[in-house]
Amino acid sequence: MPRIQAPTVAEHRAAQRRALLDAARKILAETGRPPTLARVAERAGLARSSLYQYFRSSEDLLNAVVEDVFPRWSARVAEAMDAAATPAGRVLAYVLTNFELIAEGEHALATVLAEVVPGETIAERTRAMHAQLLEPLVETLRLLGVPAVPETAEMINAIVFAGSRLIESGTDLQTVWESARGLLEPFARASEQATS
Repeated sequence: MPRIQAPTVAEHRAAQRRALLDAARKILAETGRPPTLARVAERAGLARSSLYQYFRSSEDLLNAVVEDVFPRWSARVAEAMDAAATPAGRVLAYVLTNFELIAEGEHALATVLAEVVPGETIAERTRAMHAQLLEPLVETLRLLGVPAVPETAEMINAIVFAGSRLIESGTDLQTVWESARGLLEPFARASEQATS
């Protein structure tokens, strides 16, 4: 039996699974193609036979990567918004954190997954993630007393999408953020003052 490198078997298995997911993510980001199970196992430092204890097939592994990517994105945005001191700050945190994730390559990874994962899995997860991402923004816009909440949330997301295209085409994150902040900060601060 292989040596367990964690305090418990459950923690060891969780660490091994995490290493496999991280290896698959890195290979996908580097190559833009689905990795072979052998390559994922090698990158994670495990025997290929060990990989089958966690994932039965390449499709099973890719679906697990999809299930891993989207919730982490949503959680990071929600965490940044929760840390903001004011509703206006929450709106700005929403945009900045999305930009940071895009600059870190998470959006590119999601795009690659959309191209390589078979079936409707990725489309369903993408729709669910976008809906989940919008929830804290919609809640914040309601707190700010914005009259057309869904429409305003979509307009803010349009800025995020435009920024993502700029970042992915090589524009510096800080430049994109300064432009977006110049557009959104006056709106967010004015809305906040109107509810004070």
